Amino acid sequence: MTSETKKLGTRRNSIPVTIGPVTIGGDAPIVVQSMTNTDTADVTGTVDQVEALARAGSELVRVTVDRPAAAKAVPHIRDELDKRGIDIPLIGDFHYIGHKLLESHPACAEALAKYRINPGNVGFKDKRDSQFSSMIETALHYDRPVRIGVNWGSLDQDLLARLMDENAALAEPKELPEVTRAALVASALENAARAKELGMGADRIVLSCKVSDVQSLIGVYGDLAASCEYALHLGLTEAGMGSKGIVASTAAMAVLLQNGIGDTIRVSLTPEPGGDRTREVIVAQEILQTMGLRSFTPLVTSCPGCGRTTSTVFQELAEKIQTHVRDHMPEWREAYEGVEEMDLAVMGCIVNGPGESKYADIGISLPGTGEEPAAPVFIDGKKSVTLRGPNIAEEFQKIVDDYVDSHYKRRSGKAGPSTPSAAAQ
Repeated sequence: MTSETKKLGTRRNSIPVTIGPVTIGGDAPIVVQSMTNTDTADVTGTVDQVEALARAGSELVRVTVDRPAAAKAVPHIRDELDKRGIDIPLIGDFHYIGHKLLESHPACAEALAKYRINPGNVGFKDKRDSQFSSMIETALHYDRPVRIGVNWGSLDQDLLARLMDENAALAEPKELPEVTRAALVASALENAARAKELGMGADRIVLSCKVSDVQSLIGVYGDLAASCEYALHLGLTEAGMGSKGIVASTAAMAVLLQNGIGDTIRVSLTPEPGGDRTREVIVAQEILQTMGLRSFTPLVTSCPGCGRTTSTVFQELAEKIQTHVRDHMPEWREAYEGVEEMDLAVMGCIVNGPGESKYADIGISLPGTGEEPAAPVFIDGKKSVTLRGPNIAEEFQKIVDDYVDSHYKRRSGKAGPSTPSAAAQ
């Protein structure tokens, strides 16, 4: 690609797709989505997790619809979410018997805002075309968009075999990874073409080609993006747990996003036992925000620490402020315009502390080891106050709350927090 196309923020042209109140593709911001890991038949558990994901900032949530009990639960999940005032669109994830579930449970088909179809397991041999067609026809009946989601773990083996035979006949056959990559792209495009033959518009089709290898993902989506104008769902499948999953997902998606590829993203992290599912939402937001593509929440700049900062005070304050901001963002986002773009800095000593603090909207420079026990606070680049004593964290949180209330415009009809410092008590 040329340097011009690599310019940050230059998006690939794609056809926008509306999913309830959310639009992906076209000029719409890149959308963050997630997926529940509850048993969908457990209505309360699933509703609670969808609510948590939505509160964390997921704009679409996918649920597994794998059996009749799950399909029966979907409309009840939708109803309960509506009662709680959560209008986030639900996407049904179908495999193997999706055509039967949609046909047998019309309330489920209607409650879902989009259907995910995997061409590799929607049906086999002679049944594949009829079962895929059945799902598309249901989507057309309810005017629902679909994601045709190809995954290399469940790739259409007949298609792969066909391409392998064609490759073997070449004078210079390609390596297996390249043929597999071509098969992924061909599966997505051929099934999209089939959906269009059945009457589905390109503005109701989203494509994905997920793999679990970073370089393969970059290559596959580069090929797919160059071959169509469909909106693209981006994600590294089976990314892994903890730092491995975060690093792999970031490495793959950052390259593609930098080149303007991707209209919605999902970070597929394996949660640690008892871990919080919302972690993948936060990582997805941080990828987009760190790259300058979207703003979701004020980010806290903080130093890594060194021999000058043997105290854990600045670490604890950085954690408290980041948690405080994230906890308050749902309320702030509703009440104030532009608050998600606020910059904060929590620095551990005077070496870089004052400088970094001056560049932030609000910054604090804490005393390093052996330094005077004073913490200067900078607001909009100017020193405002010096905090001392045991309650620096609480006092700084109140400064942040007051800054939000005084510097960001209230949305029409929305009141700010009645007691800005309450969470700091």
